[in-house]
Amino acid sequence: MSRNTLANLALLGDKPLLFSESGSAFIMYGVEGRSWIAMGDPVGRQEETAELAWRFREMSDRHNGWTVFYEVGTENLQVYLDLGLTFVKLGEDGRVLLETFSLAGHERKDMRHVLHKLDREGCSFEIITQERIPAILPELKRISDAWLAEKNTREKGFSLGFFSEDYLTRFPAAVVKREDKIIAFANIWAGAGKEELSIDLMRYLPDAPHGLMDYLFIRLILWGKQEGYKWFNLGMAPLSGLEDRALAPLWSRLGAFVFRHGEHFYNCQGLRQYKEKFDPEWKPKYLAYPGGFSLPRILANIASLISRGLAGIITK
Repeated sequence: MSRNTLANLALLGDKPLLFSESGSAFIMYGVEGRSWIAMGDPVGRQEETAELAWRFREMSDRHNGWTVFYEVGTENLQVYLDLGLTFVKLGEDGRVLLETFSLAGHERKDMRHVLHKLDREGCSFEIITQERIPAILPELKRISDAWLAEKNTREKGFSLGFFSEDYLTRFPAAVVKREDKIIAFANIWAGAGKEELSIDLMRYLPDAPHGLMDYLFIRLILWGKQEGYKWFNLGMAPLSGLEDRALAPLWSRLGAFVFRHGEHFYNCQGLRQYKEKFDPEWKPKYLAYPGGFSLPRILANIASLISRGLAGIITK
């Protein structure tokens, strides 16, 4: 079990895994066009990272492919430099330090208002343990189908989770109920040693009360704090201001594909502003790639993997 919640994407079952010789570390990856794309940094023992990254590079070289590491942090940048890769900054991970998170003070009055409003409307928050998930899967499927239809979208993959019974039964879930019926859910990703808490899917009924997304996030952050987790990871958000000029055309078209929970917002900057209100600490996330003129094709390959084919990009 990794301290980084992103490692849970390996449980989707849609990506091959390349293991280190000892079996103590792995890279999850996908292949699209010439791009051999590792999802995140290698997972597992840090001392095996370099050897594993080189094996991935050699494997892609044998197929005349481009070696790509998507959505990586700063910890292994030297390893990727040694592989001959260059970098472009994709965005930033927003992480809330739970020890200091509080609803007290003037700046949190809107959050308090959301909780009081939805409580008055009969909403309640509950954690459903992993062993209880199979019993509520039909309810979750009904909500998920309605959410997809209302958003006029379809399931993604690779860097984003999708509704799968096998996948969802591997985690606990946070749910919001009204009149004892589930109206929203999110599957919970927990990192080893309670280092980090996050969610992947967040879905709710089209007629859910206004502010439900806030309600679920706030209640889950407070629950994580009570349970002793160190960080709540809000996921990646686009760069702010002039930093993202080079990637702005891509993000304007593909933001819903590359950012977790991006489909809830009209544009990428709306997603960033939403996450800002939780006062997170931002950590840069990069794309490591071979450089040259390959970037547009690599970005298109990544988008195709996430959207499960080019048709998904066209139809959302």
